[in-house]
Amino acid sequence: MGAVRLELRLTSQSEWIKIFDPRDWTMFVPTDDPAEQGAVLRIDLDVGGWLVTLRGTIVGHRDDPPGVVVALGGSERDKINYLNGFVRGGLLNLREKRRLPIRLSVTYGAIEGPANTFTKDINEEGVFLFTDKPLPETSQVHMLVAIPGKPQPLSLVGKVSHTITAADDEPPGMGIVFELDAAQRAQLTATIRELEAMLLEGKLPTNTVE
Repeated sequence: MGAVRLELRLTSQSEWIKIFDPRDWTMFVPTDDPAEQGAVLRIDLDVGGWLVTLRGTIVGHRDDPPGVVVALGGSERDKINYLNGFVRGGLLNLREKRRLPIRLSVTYGAIEGPANTFTKDINEEGVFLFTDKPLPETSQVHMLVAIPGKPQPLSLVGKVSHTITAADDEPPGMGIVFELDAAQRAQLTATIRELEAMLLEGKLPTNTVE
């Protein structure tokens, strides 16, 4: 049996705060025809025109107002964090600042030759790459970024803006700010929008969303 599907439309971002409980990662979904406890639920959520698909398991019911309490799966973590950021201040109005929390395979020019790694996140302005040997700040980097569903990787150039080492108690790596011409930037922007849509619709490969 497939997942039960419900649609939920919120007229404002503030309504998300009322239905999502960050303490146990549950959300309340109003419905007059609730499925039984333990059922897998797909929620097509519209937050003021911003669409995201969430999946979870029904763990309880409420009568006033009628609806179900849904425990969201761990695979939804990045989408929830992204949604919380949108609610808190405006990813819709500051789209160039958002970071897509997705894992893409990257080959880049390291000091000792080509190196393979993964992205931590990416947007139109830059990317963070995991690596135990980050390049010095201000180094120029050429990257080939594999995009799901695309036969050819995206060729990008940027400059190292900051580095994180193992001593910082965070996954080591380097942040890179892109240096692109108009055509390259237009291609990147289109790609980011496609990736965002795939992320929010749950269409990215499971190894792409951490």
